[in-house]
Amino acid sequence: MADAPIPVVFIHGLWLHPLSWARWTVLFDAAGYRAVAPGWPGVPDTVDAARANPDSIADHGIDDVASHYARIIKGLSAKPVVIGHSVGGMIAEKLLGQGLVAAAIAIDAARITGVLPLPLSSLWSALPESRSPAARRRAVSLTAEQFRYSFGSAVNADESDVLYRRWSIPAPCRVLFDATAPGFSLRSSPRISPAINNHGPLLLIMSGQDLSVPEPVTRSALRRYSRSHPINDLIEFPDRGHSLTLDHGWRDVARACLDWLYQHGL
Repeated sequence: MADAPIPVVFIHGLWLHPLSWARWTVLFDAAGYRAVAPGWPGVPDTVDAARANPDSIADHGIDDVASHYARIIKGLSAKPVVIGHSVGGMIAEKLLGQGLVAAAIAIDAARITGVLPLPLSSLWSALPESRSPAARRRAVSLTAEQFRYSFGSAVNADESDVLYRRWSIPAPCRVLFDATAPGFSLRSSPRISPAINNHGPLLLIMSGQDLSVPEPVTRSALRRYSRSHPINDLIEFPDRGHSLTLDHGWRDVARACLDWLYQHGL
């Protein structure tokens, strides 16, 4: 690792506050990196404030979120590593494709251009929030039951409820429209083109029990990326679900990320 700490930028996904990365940033700082976990546009500093003011989060789409993180990254002293979860994983891939980052780790990432349409289980997890076009400009919250299905399917109900109370916040419906529409039309997919725009090492992490981003989506993405760059790796956690970045097993996933970075001299 270089003498100056390499920046690491963590990007959260839908319905999670950026503070859900707090244990990761401590671990990465201790490992010699300079870790930050900025929120999406308009996300307040605390979970309670985000829940109390959903309008501050509303009406932001995927391009808005990606541009927000691009501005943050351009203000850093060096190209960072980006680590994203869910839609945050898709944003990490997008930033890698734009040549803005040194490497990307995409954990249970939402689908990109050319990847298989989302299975019905993924669409179902978003359906209550996206069935009406009138909701596009709003931010909405998951119920504890919806969170259990979308995130906590591989942990017990008590742990899922704890994670929901601790980290869940409203999410902008515009991102849901952007992220789920490609399941019906490839032309409307978020504009990530790995065949020509992969500018650095990429690690995809896949959860075998994920109902929001099932295994075939990640495997299809890996095949798509394999055409563009020799360093595209996959790590699977077969017994984990979509909550793998914040549940009791988060450290195993974080250590896998660190090991991969060391392996590639980052």
